[in-house]
Amino acid sequence: MQTSHYTIITGVSKGIGLATAQLLNEKGYTVAGWGRNAPAYTHPNFHFFSCDVSKLEQVNAAMEQTRKKLGEAVFGLINNAGFGHFGKLEDLPIEKWHAMFDTNVHGLMYCSRAVVPLLKAQQAGHIINISSIAGLNGIVQGSGYSATKFAVRGISHSLYAELREDGIKVSCVYPGSVATNFFDEVEGVTTNPNMLQPQDVALLLLQLLESSPNFLTVDVEIRPLQPKGKKS
Repeated sequence: MQTSHYTIITGVSKGIGLATAQLLNEKGYTVAGWGRNAPAYTHPNFHFFSCDVSKLEQVNAAMEQTRKKLGEAVFGLINNAGFGHFGKLEDLPIEKWHAMFDTNVHGLMYCSRAVVPLLKAQQAGHIINISSIAGLNGIVQGSGYSATKFAVRGISHSLYAELREDGIKVSCVYPGSVATNFFDEVEGVTTNPNMLQPQDVALLLLQLLESSPNFLTVDVEIRPLQPKGKKS
């Protein structure tokens, strides 16, 4: 338990981010939640900071506000914020392509860049980047989203190599379908109980954070065992 340290979670308004904040609080961790909208959740050790990670100035402001309120002792950063827009490449609106890269790739870089100096100063810490199985395999009508999640994988592997000598871990997680609001705007897909549950993903993230200092998990691919349910 790291009560004197705090973990930053981006995209904390709902889904995996919120479930992870709740679990970490339950286990005694302090959480700095960054998001565009405050979740309907309160806890003495949960601190919300308004931040659109696609905006560099907002990330820098959130980092400054977080440091003023919670100090310098960052235990971890979970880069969870992200979204997808799907469609055939020739039909995909250019603004959606740019928006995905601004959040999923540039936002992850902005947040990591803000936190790394603090982690280096203490020679410890853990950055966990949430990619997707679309970051391992291209998917139909997902060229833009897959491109961003492949980028997350590349950033994670490079950053791991850069920071390991400073005692800083970098892990990349590749979830399959998770029952969150992510699919609200994905045509033809609705959430169902056979998808991964946010609480289960949160448990994995907690386990990664709690691994011993010299034990690093570089990549974790997770999927629902029976995405279509049990055989009738």
